[in-house]
Amino acid sequence: MRSPFVERVSAPRQPSADEGARATIELDEGKGYEDALEGLEGFEYLWVVFVFHRNVEDDRGWRPKVLPPRSEVKRGVFATRSPHRPNAIGLSVVRLDRIEGLTLHVSNVDILDGTPVLDIKPYIPYADAYPDAKEGWLDVADPKRAWEVAWSEPARAARDLLASCGVDLAEVDRLLALGPQPHAYRRIRKDGERMRLAYKEWRVFFRIEGSRVTIEEVRSGYRASQIAADQALATHARLEAWWKQRG
Repeated sequence: MRSPFVERVSAPRQPSADEGARATIELDEGKGYEDALEGLEGFEYLWVVFVFHRNVEDDRGWRPKVLPPRSEVKRGVFATRSPHRPNAIGLSVVRLDRIEGLTLHVSNVDILDGTPVLDIKPYIPYADAYPDAKEGWLDVADPKRAWEVAWSEPARAARDLLASCGVDLAEVDRLLALGPQPHAYRRIRKDGERMRLAYKEWRVFFRIEGSRVTIEEVRSGYRASQIAADQALATHARLEAWWKQRG
């Protein structure tokens, strides 16, 4: 899988949470997959079976009970979609846009870049969709509505500066709209009177007022000594110099 999501924190919790996110599934040559793909182009959606390889590589293991993002109490892992499972196997539905040779162009993905794909199956609505099915402990109205996310003028200017250097922070809005509170699966911490989101190499500082999240600063996640000693961190140096100039 080749996707825009490099870090766990940047990936959506479900494919439908980030409609339009595009990726490709690259099949190996010399395996007869050209023939195996015959007829697949007529389907609009696919089941993708894959490995949570980052969990395996980091030896993160699993627990019988986990705390899902939409729950206030721990649940049995088999009653959740947690990636931390006895066997690190994932399952997602993605939209099939087109097939070019051994490359499948897909969208609405929630899978990390470099993920090994085990299998591909067509999604069949009459067999796979049960819209009236019970949802267990989720069978209630979602109590966690989307939060309104706003950027202060300085934060917006810092975001634009990073965008001019090729750094895309569009995912920050989505992450905070899902909920700005600290959680076991979110890289959000309290930082003095504000909150701090760790997004890749960057730190996003914000305040919460009612259902509104206001982003006040975007800073480097590196220490000043690291930035000064590493020329590869030129964008970080530029951002920090910009903030210093603002006073």
